[in-house]
Amino acid sequence: MTPKLTLGPVLFNWTPETWRDFYFRIADEAAVDTVCIGETVCSKRTPFFEPFIAEVVERLAAADKEVVLSSLTLLMTEGELAQARDLSQTDGWLIEANDVSVAALLAGKPFAVGPMVNVYNEGTLAYLESLGAVRVCLPAELSAQTVGVLADAAHAEIEVQAFGRVPLAISSRCYAAHAHKLAKDGCQYVCANDPDGMSVDTLDDVLFLAVNGTQTMSGHYMNLLRDVQALAAAGVRRFRLWPQKTDMAAVADLFRRTLDGALDPDEGEAKLSGLCPGVEFANGYVHGKEGFRMIDPLEMQDGG
Repeated sequence: MTPKLTLGPVLFNWTPETWRDFYFRIADEAAVDTVCIGETVCSKRTPFFEPFIAEVVERLAAADKEVVLSSLTLLMTEGELAQARDLSQTDGWLIEANDVSVAALLAGKPFAVGPMVNVYNEGTLAYLESLGAVRVCLPAELSAQTVGVLADAAHAEIEVQAFGRVPLAISSRCYAAHAHKLAKDGCQYVCANDPDGMSVDTLDDVLFLAVNGTQTMSGHYMNLLRDVQALAAAGVRRFRLWPQKTDMAAVADLFRRTLDGALDPDEGEAKLSGLCPGVEFANGYVHGKEGFRMIDPLEMQDGG
């Protein structure tokens, strides 16, 4: 079975028109099978793009893309809980639970599990499947060996994050507001100033992390382009691309052709670097190494 490509939800605070036009282009040009939409980071952003959701969904569906509606990652208020309840009662679309409380709300009907739910072992996977999970996007920090074990045990489709800044953690505090000496409730939506996330360096000026409002992300872009074929052979059925401010249709094309065997991975790697100037790539987790490292798969085969 040929693996499919999933485009994760936009994690950043883009302008509503930018958000809408991005998905219109994905519908028209991107070689992805599934598109996730919805605010997963900060519920305060939702009202801005909500007026465009219906037309975005319609455009994606007309282009034969599967649409998945993604939930918030952290529920802290009655309003956010009510939003999750409303989402769980939406019919006709697969819902992605990014918090175990949302998975509980969805129990009894098919749903997807997002990467912020910590699925590290077969027991957790089996429990979520018993609730109705038909698709599970695994956390980024798992090695290929662990991914293979879970794929072998799974009845659900196993998805792996393959491109873009990796969402690592979520907090009740807004790091972006704090960086601008603002209170969270009066944040002035300063996270919109960093449409690809705000880079955080160490005191030695080494790239460390990125901040996206209340979300902590990897400073590097995950890039598994040269690893996807091996992961597919291990049973991974889907690969997730996270939206970044680059040509995501072109990124999807590189992953699609690599998975199909129509593009040499090294050639694809060079083209991907050209699409992301100045970006540092990493794939260390999947090789059982530090997440910020970029490992040559051939070195690992040689025992490196």
